[in-house]
Amino acid sequence: MASLIKTLKQDWSLSASVAGFLAVLIAYAGPLVIFFQAAQAAQVSDAMMASWIWGISIGAAIPGMYLSIKYKTPIVAGWSAPGTALLVTLFPQMSINEAVAAYIVSAIVIFLVGITGSFDKILKWIPNGIAAGMMAGILFQFGLDLFVAMDTMPVIVFSMLACYLLAKRFSPRYTMIWVLSCGVILSVLFGKMNPVDINLAITIPKFISPEWTWRSVFNLALPLILVSLSGQFLPGMAILRLSGYDTPAKPIVSTFSIASLAVACVGGITITLGAITAALCTGMDAHECKDRRYIAGIANSVFYILGGLFAGSIVAVFSLLPKELIAALAGLALIGAISANIHIAMKDDEQRDSALITFMATASGMQFLGLSSVFWGVVIGMIAHYVLGNITPKNMAK
Repeated sequence: MASLIKTLKQDWSLSASVAGFLAVLIAYAGPLVIFFQAAQAAQVSDAMMASWIWGISIGAAIPGMYLSIKYKTPIVAGWSAPGTALLVTLFPQMSINEAVAAYIVSAIVIFLVGITGSFDKILKWIPNGIAAGMMAGILFQFGLDLFVAMDTMPVIVFSMLACYLLAKRFSPRYTMIWVLSCGVILSVLFGKMNPVDINLAITIPKFISPEWTWRSVFNLALPLILVSLSGQFLPGMAILRLSGYDTPAKPIVSTFSIASLAVACVGGITITLGAITAALCTGMDAHECKDRRYIAGIANSVFYILGGLFAGSIVAVFSLLPKELIAALAGLALIGAISANIHIAMKDDEQRDSALITFMATASGMQFLGLSSVFWGVVIGMIAHYVLGNITPKNMAK
């Protein structure tokens, strides 16, 4: 333990800690809004809503910290945002108890996928160009949102962009620290901070007994399994691989599914590997040294623990910031990841067309047969890869 603490002190950096904080900030400012919508549809109490947030926060924190330390890799956890969106359409016809049962079924199936190594085999069949095109497509919308935010808060967002360019030129390691500070200061000066009542209080999770029904299995559990594997674990593992980390999927998928099982009965939906938030912690902005970026994964977990313990009040703090500021932060923080993935997608002549098709399909946001554009982007891109390049599975696995 003493040697671990010594190593963490040596590897700690402010830039990595800020990257971990930004990942939590963006997760709470974005997907958490869907959770509030689901809670309103289910007509649950504020205490139950806080329990849900406790579950997803602690469920994301513990495995993320464990895996980041064990593999010295910035492994960032999250929760199934598409699955949460599905809840909005199912409540109140489906009870909370049925939803919890579906969470448990989903966790068990995903654990079996992880522990058998099936997910690792799937990843080996996806060429780097297709994976990079998929990641660029996912992140591209966040880059566009940066400029969309200029419509409503032009002075603040333009100033943040100018700050980003200057910091990137003169202080690249602390770029996002300067940008965050610039955005917050200007938001205060221009009176753009949202009025929020903050009352610090420790959150106590509420136990919810599961109720198994076939309706919950088919309407929630199965879609949750599909969107978690295809929409989050797949791009999450892809971005780790493209960032130079060769951590196998088996322990990651298995550990997160165990965490999902542990928090299901307090309302925590399926815990997954982060994709968009992971991009904030695996790039150069987190730290110029790849081997020290795992600190961002640990910092991310620490902030998630704080968010879980003070679920209602911490979320209120995050709600202070205007949505345009969050959009600008996300867009600027992900510029490096978007650039790197587009470069990888376009550099191989044999994969360029199929990678571009993957990028466009993923970025389109299409929904077909209940599956997201991330899934279809990979499927369509792989078909194009076979047809245009006539690449054999053996070559694809290299």
